[in-house]
Amino acid sequence: MRRKLAAGNWKMNGLTDTLGQVKALTDAHPDPQVDLLLCPPATLIAQMAWARGTHALQIGGQNCHAAATGAHTGDIAATMLKDAGASHVIVGHSERRADHGETDADVAAKALAAHAAGLIAIICLGETLAQREAGKALAVVTAQLKGSLPAGATAANTVIAYEPVWAIGTGKVPTLDQIGEVHGTLRGALRDMMREAEGVRLLYGGSVKASNAAEIFSVADVDGALVGGASLKAEDFSPIITALENA
Repeated sequence: MRRKLAAGNWKMNGLTDTLGQVKALTDAHPDPQVDLLLCPPATLIAQMAWARGTHALQIGGQNCHAAATGAHTGDIAATMLKDAGASHVIVGHSERRADHGETDADVAAKALAAHAAGLIAIICLGETLAQREAGKALAVVTAQLKGSLPAGATAANTVIAYEPVWAIGTGKVPTLDQIGEVHGTLRGALRDMMREAEGVRLLYGGSVKASNAAEIFSVADVDGALVGGASLKAEDFSPIITALENA
């Protein structure tokens, strides 16, 4: 059985005074029946790791460099994230791909660095609206998966997150059939690529909120969610977690 995962991506949000959300979330879910993960800005990783105390909440980074060390001003190595208290790192988010020109090869290199550092890589995939309307969504995400999954990826060190670019932060959500079609296609592609395909968790992300979480989690091969804005406040993230626990 794949253990479900509720992951929150805070993106470029959060200061020290927002760490109270950690206590609110852990108080609301003292014994979570799913894995919980928050990925704050790098400036908060160590503080958040301390703030969670002994709770099972896990902490992740939002990006890492492919190199372990070096002259890369402003970048953060996967080993540094690990040292700060992270257990996961997001790589290949559509905002990184679009804003920083990251390619599938770049994402694969970052995921490989994450694995080498002992981190779980959350590899993001997703099509644009133009690609969806052109009927290319399945081909695009399959190509991204093949290009972004590094050698040595396993069910233990890799999570795949499908986030249709056009649904991130827009309030638009694919139909359940569309979500199921993509997740099923990704599962099939994984079977062709690795022996542990059935154990790899597939997350859905893209305007997930309390009002639609339960129906999204009812779709086959949706093993959890990568949540953006709704993860910033415990009161918004908590019902999504509960929906996943009840799925």
